Amino acid sequence: MVMDITFEKVGYTYQKGTPFESRALYDIDFDIKDGSYTALVGHTGSGKSTILRHLNALNKPTEGKVIIGDREIVSTTNNKNLKSIRKKVGIVFQFPESQLFEETIAKDIAFGPKNFGATEEEGVEIAKRMLPLVGLDETYMERSPFDLSGGQMRRVAIAGVLAMEPEVLVLDEPTAGLDPKGRKEMMDMFYQLYKEHGMTIVLVTHQMEDVASYANHVIILEQGTVVKEGPPREIFQNEPWLESKQLDVPATVSFASRLEERIGLRLGDIPLTTDELADQLVAHLASSSIEGGDAK
Repeated sequence: MVMDITFEKVGYTYQKGTPFESRALYDIDFDIKDGSYTALVGHTGSGKSTILRHLNALNKPTEGKVIIGDREIVSTTNNKNLKSIRKKVGIVFQFPESQLFEETIAKDIAFGPKNFGATEEEGVEIAKRMLPLVGLDETYMERSPFDLSGGQMRRVAIAGVLAMEPEVLVLDEPTAGLDPKGRKEMMDMFYQLYKEHGMTIVLVTHQMEDVASYANHVIILEQGTVVKEGPPREIFQNEPWLESKQLDVPATVSFASRLEERIGLRLGDIPLTTDELADQLVAHLASSSIEGGDAK
């Protein structure tokens, strides 16, 4: 089944009908296509966390509707019928390692599937299959998750989400608290799930380098609604606009812009990654060398 996620005129109000009601979302329209890698970005208070909770019906819209695969979620949808959605759309919340609790890694990974009816033996087999997906091996099965490093604990927690075999994986600031090396390893791991296993990825982040390096679609939120969306190269072309929305520009984009301003160097398409920037500079130098030789 195709697992597109569509928001149609979605609004959400916390504590609706009370003196404390607060409107978090309004007039939200967007599509997350099956097989895409979508980034949701926006500064604090833009609505990212509230949207995240709508992606697997943890929250139901107070206005409009959310369509997840073939299921339509509105304010009156019965909560009892939403369990299957939460299996298909897995959410990795910030610092997921804080949710580990079992005595062994195998039991922690198998906890979700067993809640959905898997036997003890099936749970063990699922745990064995999940560990390589997060860069660990079977030797970790009987270890305590609390004997691991912080990065390894996070991988175990992610394996527990993957054990439910979701079709969509939602990542809430998944590299928070990691050093640069750990951050790259974690993001490369998610990209491998996207490329090699066909998983739809939704990345909620403020790390624009990660957006530029991995996503193929970007949705920008401000004050509870969508203000822009499109492919990363299109989004990052307008630096002043991004800065007006309190959003950073990837370092490579900023560097290429400075080269253009200071020495008039035009590189064509804006480079989104350091590899793209290096390739463009090499091509420019090679072109300049050939032109110089012709001039002689």
